[in-house]
Amino acid sequence: MPAILRSDPVLAVTDLRRSAKWFEDVLGCEVAEVVPGQWTFCRAAGTTFRLGLCPDAVPASEIGDHSYLAYLIVDDVDAFHLRATEQNANVPRAPQDEPWGMREFALHSPDGHRFMLGQPTG
Repeated sequence: MPAILRSDPVLAVTDLRRSAKWFEDVLGCEVAEVVPGQWTFCRAAGTTFRLGLCPDAVPASEIGDHSYLAYLIVDDVDAFHLRATEQNANVPRAPQDEPWGMREFALHSPDGHRFMLGQPTG
C-alpha cells in the first residue's frame, strides 16, 4: 500500500526575503533560493517550508482560523520561545503545559501564518 512519506507546507508570502529571514532567524531553518525572486525553500530537520512569492494574494493574517499552518514538534520548546522573543517575533501565547501532555506556545510569521510549537511533557 502506498504511504505518505512527508509533508512540506507551501506558503504564499508577500515579501520573500523578509519571510525567508524570519524562518531562518526564528525557526533556525537553512534557506535556499530555488528560483530567485520566486521560490525560497526553508529547511529544518525533515520539514521544508516552500515559500512562494504571491504579492497580490490575501495575506494569511486576514483569513482568520484558516491561517493556522502547522503544529511543530520540537526538542526544546522553551529554547524556541526564547529565540522567537529575542527576534521580536509575534508570540501571542507563551509556553504552557497542556492537559494533553504537551508544553506549547503560539507563533505568527510576518505574513500571519500561525504555528503552534510543542514538546511532550512526559
